[in-house]
Amino acid sequence: MSERPPQDDETRDDVLVRADPGAPDGSSEASAEPENAESEGETESLDEENILKADFVRAVKDALWDEDFDRVYELVEPLHPADIADLFELVDADQRLVLARSIRDLMGVEVIAELNDWVRELLVEALPPEVVAEIAGELDTDDAVAMLEDLDEEDQQAVLAEMEPEDRAAIESALSYPDESAGRMMSRDLVAVPETMTVGDLIDFLREHRELPTEFWEVFIVDPMHRPLGTCALSWILRCPRNIPLHDLMKREQTLIPVDMDQEEVALRFQKYALISAAVVDSAGRLIGQITVDDVVHIIQEEAGEDTLLLSGAGDGDINEPILLTVRARLSWLVVNLATAMLASSVVGLFQGAISRFALLAVLMPIVSGMGGNAGTQTLAVVVRAIATNQLTDSNTWRMIGREFRIALTNGTALGALIGVGTWLIFSNPLLGAVIAAAMVINNLVAGLAGILVPVSLNRFNVDPAVSSAVFVTTATDTMGFFSFLGLAVLVGLA
Repeated sequence: MSERPPQDDETRDDVLVRADPGAPDGSSEASAEPENAESEGETESLDEENILKADFVRAVKDALWDEDFDRVYELVEPLHPADIADLFELVDADQRLVLARSIRDLMGVEVIAELNDWVRELLVEALPPEVVAEIAGELDTDDAVAMLEDLDEEDQQAVLAEMEPEDRAAIESALSYPDESAGRMMSRDLVAVPETMTVGDLIDFLREHRELPTEFWEVFIVDPMHRPLGTCALSWILRCPRNIPLHDLMKREQTLIPVDMDQEEVALRFQKYALISAAVVDSAGRLIGQITVDDVVHIIQEEAGEDTLLLSGAGDGDINEPILLTVRARLSWLVVNLATAMLASSVVGLFQGAISRFALLAVLMPIVSGMGGNAGTQTLAVVVRAIATNQLTDSNTWRMIGREFRIALTNGTALGALIGVGTWLIFSNPLLGAVIAAAMVINNLVAGLAGILVPVSLNRFNVDPAVSSAVFVTTATDTMGFFSFLGLAVLVGLA
């Protein structure tokens, strides 16, 4: 166990302790030793799903409240860095800085890299620029960029000014690329060698150069202009004779990632081609970085939830996001939905006389619009996902439209028959049952077509279909649901 730091009133630069620069992998002493998942401490703190137990979190919070920092340290020390990062999300917001002070020599770069964006921003803002710069210098480039990109411009420049020139240049270069692009997420820690080397030359090179990355899966082979020619997996290198030239060994077919490619497209390429790592190239085709599968896992997790949150207008959906920002994001979409609801209600207003003469219409019409809305949401979710994963393209759009039309017609007919027969039996009015059945079929067809045509049209105009589609689809199903049901009722003389 590392020596406990004093727990008196510390200055801001004592909140966190940086990684030990002398450690071979740049990690802190506390995190350099491999964690034993079966240790007694972790067994007591984690449940069968590898999630921190509520009792454990409560014990940490109680110790923080009682200012029993020795107890806090004792509880947290056995945890894996990723579990320590989770713990910061689970304690109260006003306890996070105190927790960081209590365990500061456990707060290595591995914990910093795993922290939730909002939590990390809180901790980073509590530190002076020189301390943040030292932490950033120990992180991989992509993790350092993630830590600095959300800071205010003034704070960001202050941190960059404190960094070593080489590290500063790398981070400034990454920050110059668009948000959520390959340039932002790539790492510059890679191994690239000329094709003139032999396997023996490469093995000697890897052993002699201590400044090389500590973890990598393949070696990039480049030409004199530093353009990637191919790759050599470490398993190939270890199993081949020393005299084999790399140009005879390397795999020439490779997936190159343009530096400005969107991170969602990057994830799709990794998934499609089962990549472990991929070279990132600039506009001239020169190798400038690499993306590894561990980075892509985070992207897939982000993108998987992002579209769902956008469809609902729930903002970032992060429970650590400040309340004011969440309210602002949700309220803007609720105001838009209020306007569309007024449009739907205006359709109902056209049939006030019919509703007053036959009150059952008011009882049944929400069923038609509600079921249409549910059907539209189902189609919309499928289509938005298909667009995001490149399953829906120009070559199969019409086939997809025909497919959803048949699905909507089948579902509408089935639901119409059920509600029609039920209405007939309950209210002893076969004509009313026929009207609601026909309206159900019509609105389901509208829902199915709107659910695919709206996101496809928005995508054609380079508008993210996940952002705006739900409003248009809901408006279409509500308006057509009321209009078809009430209009048919008037047309057949029910009211």
